[in-house]
Amino acid sequence: MKIPDLTELALRNLRESLLRNSLTTIGISVGVASLVAMLSLGTGLQQMLSRRLEKSGLFDTVFVSSRRDLRGGRQEERNGPTPGESRVLDEAARVEMEHLPNVKEVYPDIRFSTELQFEDKPHLTMISALPLSAKSNDSFDGMQGRFFSSDTASEVILQKSFAEELLGKTPPLGQPEPSVAELAKPLLGKELTMRYAQRGESGDQTSLPGPENKESEPAGASYSVVSREQKLTIAGILDLDPESLRGPMRARVFLPLGLAENLHVMQLVDLREISRAASKEPVYSSISVRVKDPSRIQGVEDAIKKMGFTTFSILDASRSLQQVFRVLYAFLGIFGSLALIVASIGIVNTLVMAILERRREIGIMKAIGASDSDVRKLFFAEAGAMGIAGGIIGVVLGWAIGQVINFGTNIYLKSQSIPPEHFWAVPLWLVAFAIGFACFVSLVSGLYPAGRAARLDPVQALRYE
Repeated sequence: MKIPDLTELALRNLRESLLRNSLTTIGISVGVASLVAMLSLGTGLQQMLSRRLEKSGLFDTVFVSSRRDLRGGRQEERNGPTPGESRVLDEAARVEMEHLPNVKEVYPDIRFSTELQFEDKPHLTMISALPLSAKSNDSFDGMQGRFFSSDTASEVILQKSFAEELLGKTPPLGQPEPSVAELAKPLLGKELTMRYAQRGESGDQTSLPGPENKESEPAGASYSVVSREQKLTIAGILDLDPESLRGPMRARVFLPLGLAENLHVMQLVDLREISRAASKEPVYSSISVRVKDPSRIQGVEDAIKKMGFTTFSILDASRSLQQVFRVLYAFLGIFGSLALIVASIGIVNTLVMAILERRREIGIMKAIGASDSDVRKLFFAEAGAMGIAGGIIGVVLGWAIGQVINFGTNIYLKSQSIPPEHFWAVPLWLVAFAIGFACFVSLVSGLYPAGRAARLDPVQALRYE
């Protein structure tokens, strides 16, 4: 039997029992819709998390630190040279990293604890320096005010909790917090005075000598710590915390990176590297390396490790996260497939009833030359047609369910003053998989009815009334 004839005959048979076949197709559609809805939720959540990580600047960033930092203890540090023999994370190392393939940007992590005066009141806090590229970080999306006007501008951006402290509006536990707009109005454009310790060449105020071993002491192996003041203008107030992953070391006040480098602020790393502190070449506690393409981050990380430094990237943490999503996909797929498997019982029932109703027709077909294979193909074609139709309708229905739930959820998020999110996604691979799986289940369901129809005795079938 030719394919066009087989298709025409299968569609005609489906039209003759339109109601029963439509109900069976609807059952398949509901099963496919539940499968699509479940898997699209998992896909949407993974894509939303990926967008967050990419926009936060973490997904394409390698954090580099020196093995001389005694807080280490990772396996690579135990296998490498001792801390005292490890390479110093200095300006020369930073420049070398800038010239690695696929590296977009390299900037030092400058952070220090100091005193800020506002309206003659002192406030102690942690300050961190940010490059201008940090403007794309999603933490700055809802900022009141503006970002730094230049890399060396005498400006600061305050985190919400520090703004509350400056105004004395820190709410008691359980009480509603003031909005960022309420905090920004009296603070934007106002001046802060930052008092900090500047590292300079020896001969200023407090001279700290280098090692007592004069033979290994470099020329000028001493430096001075000078108390300085810097006027800063409040440019913006942040609602979200861009450094929430740093725990107790996170900053609440942010400076432009160029300004922070020009200030030569005394940091803990200067005390650790006291023999090099007198040098004009800065030494860093850690460095952030941004990669042009997140897919290239592993190669950049390996190259930096070969230079003798310790690295960490979100890729290290995302491996376990990917495992979590694989398990989530498996569970969502299993529960979503249950309805489709139930629908397959309806296919078996529909085709078995069709055999009983069309026994005489099957007998005539065999009497005029149709083989067992032709009869089997006919029932397979009918099962496949119901599967494809149910799959297409189910994909559309699953997509519609996702959009409705996404819309309703965003209304709730908006009522809670939370930015809306798109956490439902139906990629093309899911569409193809859902339709293909529906067709596969339908064909498997048609095995028994097709085999039973093919085994009918044509003589007995022609006698059937």
